[in-house]
Amino acid sequence: MNIMAESFKDRLRQLGKTLKYSLYVIFHPFDGFWDLIHEKRGSMGAAHTIIILVVLTQIWTWTYSAFPYYLPQWEYFNLFMRVLPTVVLFIIWCIANWCLTTLMDGKGKFNHIYMATAYAFTPYVLINLPLILLTYVLTYEESTYYTVFNNISIIWCVILVLAAMMMIHDYTFGKAVVSSLLTIVAMLVIIFLIVMFFSLITQSVGYFVALYKEATFRLY
Repeated sequence: MNIMAESFKDRLRQLGKTLKYSLYVIFHPFDGFWDLIHEKRGSMGAAHTIIILVVLTQIWTWTYSAFPYYLPQWEYFNLFMRVLPTVVLFIIWCIANWCLTTLMDGKGKFNHIYMATAYAFTPYVLINLPLILLTYVLTYEESTYYTVFNNISIIWCVILVLAAMMMIHDYTFGKAVVSSLLTIVAMLVIIFLIVMFFSLITQSVGYFVALYKEATFRLY
C-alpha cells in the first residue's frame, strides 16, 4: 500500500513538474519546445491537463462571464456541442499535421505534435481565466480591454504553435508557416470526408428503414 502511495505521489510530482514547465515554454518557445521533446521535459499527462483546462476555461467563460460580455440563450445552450468542436478540432489538427509533415520530412511524431500543440495553448488559459473576473469590473464602454487581452491570448497561441512546428519538425519559419496552412487545408478535407461519411451512413440507414417499412406493409 505504501509503495502504491509513493508511486502515486511521484506521478503527481512529475505531472506538476511537467505542467509547470509550460510556463517556461510560453516565454522561451524555441528552447522550451526543443527541450520539451528532446530532453523529455514535457509529458502527455500535462498535455491532457492543459487541454482539459482549455475546455474548462471555455465552459466557465460561457457560464460565468458577466453581462453584457456573454449572455447565453439557455434554452438553446448545449454544453456538449459547445465543447465538442474544440476537442475534435484539436485531434484533427494533430492527425492532419502528422500526416502532412510525414510527407514533408518532418521529424515530429504524433505524440510530439499533440504535446507541443497542447503546451502552446497555455496562454489561452492564463489570460482568459482572469478575464472572466474582469468582466465583473469593466463597464461596457471598457470592453475594448477585454477584446484586446482575448486577442493577445489567441495571437500568442498561434505564435507558439508555429514555434512548436519549427522545433519538433526541424523546420524553418517559412516551412512551419506553409505546413501549418496546409494542415488547416487538410483539416477541412478531413472534416468534409467525415461529414460525407456520416451523411452517407444516415441516408443508407434511412433507405433500409424505409425498405423495411415498405416490406412490412406489403406482407401484413
